[in-house]
Amino acid sequence: MRIKFYRTLTLAILIVLLACTPSGADEPQRRVLIIGIDGCRLDAMQIATTPNLDSLVLSGVKFVGTDIREPNATDKADTTSGPGWSNLLTGVWPDKHHVLDNGFAEPNYKRYPHVFARIKESRPDAVTASFTTWAPIADKIVSAADVSRNFSDQPTDYSRWDKEATLACSEYLRTADPDLVVYYQGQVDEAGHAHGFHPTVTAYTKAIETVDQNIGTLVSAIQSRPDFANEDWLMIVCTDHGGQGTDHSGGHSDPEVRSTFLIVSGKKVGGRPDVKTWQVDVVATALTHLKIDLKPEWELDGHAVGLK
Repeated sequence: MRIKFYRTLTLAILIVLLACTPSGADEPQRRVLIIGIDGCRLDAMQIATTPNLDSLVLSGVKFVGTDIREPNATDKADTTSGPGWSNLLTGVWPDKHHVLDNGFAEPNYKRYPHVFARIKESRPDAVTASFTTWAPIADKIVSAADVSRNFSDQPTDYSRWDKEATLACSEYLRTADPDLVVYYQGQVDEAGHAHGFHPTVTAYTKAIETVDQNIGTLVSAIQSRPDFANEDWLMIVCTDHGGQGTDHSGGHSDPEVRSTFLIVSGKKVGGRPDVKTWQVDVVATALTHLKIDLKPEWELDGHAVGLK
């Protein structure tokens, strides 16, 4: 009887303790890193030596055939960086954000803003940061950022700029407490324009390998965080377009320009890699991981992919 009594008492104490524990107290802190590689063809990435990207794939899902244009698109958006990064960072197509080329003539970002603004609407105390080497992202697209730094000047040297952005971003990741960080690399696109967008072009694949090393620096910075074991990081790798020859403009009917990829990597990643994906899925995936409801009035065109 005494043993039964103590067992009953122990169970009662455990129930009381559980009842007094705040819901989700043991929930790991969710964070997101969006990695953008400008002008990166999947077939060239598969030829290149990319141990860090490969590691992200092993702990996640790689979606191939991610389209940069919406089904039956009627807008006049070119297959260039302006529309591409607007799709990726607002979660809507050009018929909504109105960016049709790299001129940004009449953007509709007030109605369809950067993902940072959507986070702040739901969670005003959320911390956001952007590190880029293509100025229009910082100057035109990014909004509601606590930190927004762009690394580019004259003469053009994307390799150096990308390295500077990497060092700044890695230092930030080691020391800050962000909810969402956007990190952009431009040298792969620059190599494509200079030498050709193709897996047989050595300068192009070498640029991908350099970016992979930079990504490894960021991953190491995240893993060195004091509370990393209690954090739930989601990493999304994406690109704005592929390329053909030394260009990618006017590639609406060219799969080497339109067909890209998404890598979604993290502790809560799962699902089939053959699911159809689109550029606009990046925002929905990031917000869903952060447990931010996708409000109907946002009119997002994407949906979360790769999450359990």
